[in-house]
Amino acid sequence: MMMTNGFGMGGSVFMALFILVFLAILGTFLAMLLRGISQWSRDNRSPRLTVGALVTAKRTNVSHHRHSGAGGVGHTTRSTTYYATFEVESGDRMELQLSGQDYGLLAEGDRGYLTFQGSRYLGFEREQQ
Repeated sequence: MMMTNGFGMGGSVFMALFILVFLAILGTFLAMLLRGISQWSRDNRSPRLTVGALVTAKRTNVSHHRHSGAGGVGHTTRSTTYYATFEVESGDRMELQLSGQDYGLLAEGDRGYLTFQGSRYLGFEREQQ
């Protein structure tokens, strides 16, 4: 006599799809984690440099996240990531992520000395005019 779990053939298809989706999400999470650890390690191995630079652009990226709550009531959270683009003396440009406070202290066209380590922004000292 054959015993079933009560779901029949549809249940095993559902379970296979569930496992595939779970593995895809897990794989994506692990890939993002490994990429973050790799970038952190590269930045730590990079020298700390201070170079003459010009602030050529500033931008923000605002992310909206909607959260559902009990009874259909939810809330939305927003997060802002701040970026500045610097042109160094060699003519190369680099965009670095920085804090909101540092972002607020910079203006496009500022000249000064950029300190960074790999892709990590460490500071900017404006030239005295």
